[in-house]
Amino acid sequence: MAARAATTGIIGSDGFELHPADERAMLEEVHHFEQPQAACIEALKIVQRRHGWVPDGAISAIARVLGIGPAAVEEVATFYSLIFRQPVGRHVILVCDSSSCFLTGFDALKQALVTQLGIDYGQTTPDDRFTLLPVCCLGACDGAPALMIDDDTYGPVSPDDLPGLLEDYP
Repeated sequence: MAARAATTGIIGSDGFELHPADERAMLEEVHHFEQPQAACIEALKIVQRRHGWVPDGAISAIARVLGIGPAAVEEVATFYSLIFRQPVGRHVILVCDSSSCFLTGFDALKQALVTQLGIDYGQTTPDDRFTLLPVCCLGACDGAPALMIDDDTYGPVSPDDLPGLLEDYP
């Protein structure tokens, strides 16, 4: 199946309506790849930038724009750890729990975050400021223990560093 050629206000399941600018951006991405499914991650990111996460209804809308099945989009959305399938806070904190981070202070860092934020993994602070999530690797082993806030990677991070880091994310 070929990707769609024009923007028409794609409606997904649950009444989700794809923003026309997002549809145009997805169609632009498709042209960079031989196979439309290769644009799936970018299409998911486009929706996430606008909404903060990828609602269920967006999956079928993305599939229609790319000309692929919704199952293929869902597979990518659930595999890729930086695509959020439920609402998250304004800032997402990903705490690396890889072997390197685990051996260099992950437990103390995680506990300090849980204590300071008053939430655990998978939860969002009551003011919607932060969501705390684990991630299996940030590729920052030389800076273990590491964490990522939004697109910024930090490491090595100690519990004492957290107040200063979190201040930068209102």
